[in-house]
Amino acid sequence: MNIVCLDLEGVLVPEIWIEFAELTGIEALRATTRDIADYDELMTMRLATLAQHGLGMRDINQVIAKMQPLPGAAAFLAALRAQYQVVILSDTFYEFANPLMRQLDWPTLFCHSLQCTQEGEITGYQLRMPAHKKAGVEAFKGLNFNVVAAGDSYNDTGMLAAADRGILFNAPDNVIKDFPAFAVSHDYDTLSDQIAQGFGVND
Repeated sequence: MNIVCLDLEGVLVPEIWIEFAELTGIEALRATTRDIADYDELMTMRLATLAQHGLGMRDINQVIAKMQPLPGAAAFLAALRAQYQVVILSDTFYEFANPLMRQLDWPTLFCHSLQCTQEGEITGYQLRMPAHKKAGVEAFKGLNFNVVAAGDSYNDTGMLAAADRGILFNAPDNVIKDFPAFAVSHDYDTLSDQIAQGFGVND
């Protein structure tokens, strides 16, 4: 049996924090896991910046409400789900992702949760578990699935290394340079072909 594990932001939807940074003009919020490999360091910085500027879930939701999946993402995902089981493994949060999941016809998503006050202040976050993307792939392999995984950032590389085949999709040059063992694609047609090849299907 075959299962495809995909990151969410950068692969299927835009980077939420970058969209929010552009709206607010707060340059520090443009940093993502493409830039900072340590996720705890990144989130600590983000939450401190939000608190400094008095911003919370209400402000972020205004940005998310206007977002759409990346061009071609919905069709790519629908075609993929017709051939394989697909799971989204992401370091985003359910509170962020649900509006975008609706536009993608509710694929299975494993991610984290935010801790918020009733007033919408974001006070912290709850990880599902450390390195949950890698653990997810390892668990699927333990259930005798063949796994192909695709992502775009440093925090995806553990997942990609654990899979039977790992693919970097639209990754920045620094990530591609640091992880030359992974296949690289920049469009959904190529990604689809590489996923099929990972399962031994020759198109």
